[in-house]
Amino acid sequence: MDIIYWVITTVLALVAAGAGYFLATRRMQHIITAQNNAATADAQRALDEARRETERLVQQRAQLERECETLRREASLQAREEAHKILELAEQEAREKRAEILKLEQRLLQREELLEHRFELLEQKEHTLMEREALLTKKQGELRELMHQRRFELERISGMSADQARELLLKEMRDELEHEAAILARQIEEDAKRDAERRAREVILDTVQRCVVEHVAQNTITVIHLPSEDIKGRIIGREGRNIRHFEHITGVDVIIDDTPEAVVLSSFEPIRREIARITLLNLIHDGRIHPTRIEEEYERAKGEVERRIWQTGEEAVLQVGLTGVHPEIVRTLGKLRYRTSYAQNVLDHSIEVATLAGLIAAELKLDTRIVKRAALFHDIGKALENTTEGPHAIVGMEFLRRFGESEMVCNAVGAHHHDIMPASLEAHVVIIADSISAARPGARRESLQQYLRRLQELERIAMSFDGVEKVYAIQAGREVRVLVKPNEVDDLRAHQLAREIAHKIQSELEYPGQVKVTVIREVRAHHVAH
Repeated sequence: MDIIYWVITTVLALVAAGAGYFLATRRMQHIITAQNNAATADAQRALDEARRETERLVQQRAQLERECETLRREASLQAREEAHKILELAEQEAREKRAEILKLEQRLLQREELLEHRFELLEQKEHTLMEREALLTKKQGELRELMHQRRFELERISGMSADQARELLLKEMRDELEHEAAILARQIEEDAKRDAERRAREVILDTVQRCVVEHVAQNTITVIHLPSEDIKGRIIGREGRNIRHFEHITGVDVIIDDTPEAVVLSSFEPIRREIARITLLNLIHDGRIHPTRIEEEYERAKGEVERRIWQTGEEAVLQVGLTGVHPEIVRTLGKLRYRTSYAQNVLDHSIEVATLAGLIAAELKLDTRIVKRAALFHDIGKALENTTEGPHAIVGMEFLRRFGESEMVCNAVGAHHHDIMPASLEAHVVIIADSISAARPGARRESLQQYLRRLQELERIAMSFDGVEKVYAIQAGREVRVLVKPNEVDDLRAHQLAREIAHKIQSELEYPGQVKVTVIREVRAHHVAH
C-alpha cells in the first residue's frame, strides 16, 4: 500500500510539476510577446517621428534654397545697379575733364595770341630803344665835348687843374664830415652814458629798496652780568686758581674790577670769547666752580658753539636758496656769525650781498644762482685768516676751489677786492653788491668825532683849490658839491677841477665806500630896472 501511495504521490507531484512548468512557460511567452509588441510599437513611433523630422528638414532645405536664390538675385541686381552708377559717374567725370581740357586749350590759345601781340610790341620798343640809344650816344659825345670845353675854361679861369680842384673839394667835404661825425659821436656817447647811468641808478635803487638787513655791531669784549657780588670770589677761587685755570682753558682774559655785578671777557677771537661766555654762564648757573667743573663746562660749551656754527651756516645757505654746498663750506660759513668788519657782522653782510647781487643779476638777466653763490661765499676767507696767509679774497677762492666750487664762483670770490681780474659779468655784480652793502648808510658805524672830522677834511681839501667859492659835504660825506667862481673857472677847467679834487681826497683821506665830487659852475645875470 505504501508503495502504491508513494507512486501515486510521485505521479501527482510530477503531474503538478509539469502543469506548473507549462503554465510558467505560457506566462513567459505572454510576457515576451507583450514586450516585443511594446518594442515594436516604440520603434514604429520612432520611425514615424524620424520620417516626419526628415520631411521637415527637407522642407527647410527647400525653403533655404529658395531664400538663397532670392538673395543671389537681389545681390546680382544690386551689383548691376552699382556698376551702372559707377559707369555714370565715370562718364560724368570724363565729360567734366573734357570740358576743363577744352577751357585750358582756349586759355592757351588766348595766351599764345597775347604773347604774339606782346612780342610784336617788344620788337617795336626794341627798335625805338635802338633809335634812342643812337641818339643818346650822339648826345653823350656832344656832352663830353661841352664838359671838356667847360673844364678847360674853368681851369683857365681858376688857375687850377681838375685834380687839384677835386682834392680841394674832397678835403673840404672830409673835414666837414669829420666834424659832424665827431659831434654825432659825442652826442651818442653822452646819450649812452646818460641812459646807462640812469639805468644803473634804477637797478641799484630798486635793489637796495627791496633788501632790508639788520646790522649787529660787536666788539672785542663781552660783559657777563652776575646775580650777586659773591660770585666774583668764587670765580677767582682760592689764590686765583679758578680764574687762572679758566683763562688757560678758554684762552680768554677775565677782567674783574669794581664794576658791580659784572665780569668782562676780553679776546680778539670771537669764537673763543663766545665759548668762554657760555662756559662762565653755565658755571654761574650751576654754582660749582672748580678746575674740573670748568673743563667739563668748557667741553660742553665748545660742542654747543660748534652746533650753533653748523646751524647758522645751514640757515644762511637755506635763506639764500643754495643747494649742493659742501659741509665744510657750510661749517666755515657759520663761523662768520662771530666775525665783524668795521662793526658790521660778516655773515649778515654776506647774506645782504647775496640778496643784493641776486636782485641786480635778475635785473641784468644774468645767472642768479652763480651770483648768489659767489656773493654768499665772498668773505669766507675771513674765517680762515688765522690758519692761512694772504688776502682773504684769495684765501677764500683757494678754499672754495679745494671743495669743488665752480671756476666762475671762485673767480668772483677772488676778484671782489680786485686782487685778481674779474672774468665774468657775474663777478662784477658781486663787486657792486659788496660795495653797496659796505657803503650804505648805517652799515659801517663810526664815532661822531670821526664823522665830523671827515666832513671837515672833505670841505677843507675842496676849498684848497683856486677858484672855489663854496663847498658842501652832503649825503653823510658821500658827496662833495663844489661851487666855483664862473669868472675864474670855465667849463673845461670845471671838469679838470673835479678830477683833481677827487684825486686829492683819494690820496689824503681814508673813508668807506666812495665819495662823489660835483663841481657846479653857475652864471647869473643881474640887472636893476629903475
